[in-house]
Amino acid sequence: MTTTDAAALTPEQIVERNLAVVDAHFHNENPEDIDKAIDLYGETIVWEVPARGVLLRDKAEVKEAYLKLFESYQVTKMIQVSRFGTGNSVVDDSIAEMTLVGDVENNVPGCPFPAGTEVSMRIVHIFELDDNGRITRENGYELWRRLDGPINDDIPADAVVIDF
Repeated sequence: MTTTDAAALTPEQIVERNLAVVDAHFHNENPEDIDKAIDLYGETIVWEVPARGVLLRDKAEVKEAYLKLFESYQVTKMIQVSRFGTGNSVVDDSIAEMTLVGDVENNVPGCPFPAGTEVSMRIVHIFELDDNGRITRENGYELWRRLDGPINDDIPADAVVIDF
């Protein structure tokens, strides 16, 4: 995906570009395509998951963190509850249903559940993008719940649902 400098775009086109960049980033969050996701970051990146105490500022470290996550999550469903953008940010509210596998304790610092647990994780991402449409900050706010526990999410009828 190529990005375009904001000076050549209308405000509406900037929002469309930012949404497309984040969509491409999510689409490439898998072991085979992770380099494409990382390529959408700017020269500097802040990658933060505050609930688990994770803060990274290096693309190589972010890639390594993603690869460890891929070893520890067996995702069965993604539900996109809401996504919207502005001139320099995109907010995505989603739910991931997955089974934790492998070395969760070491691969997912601060994860509240052990391997073998089926979870429903509500995750809100806040992305900041520069004038060239590159991601400069990715914050993930996670709410971990057991899949068989009390979950009371208000999911719109038109929510995008992807089963794996």
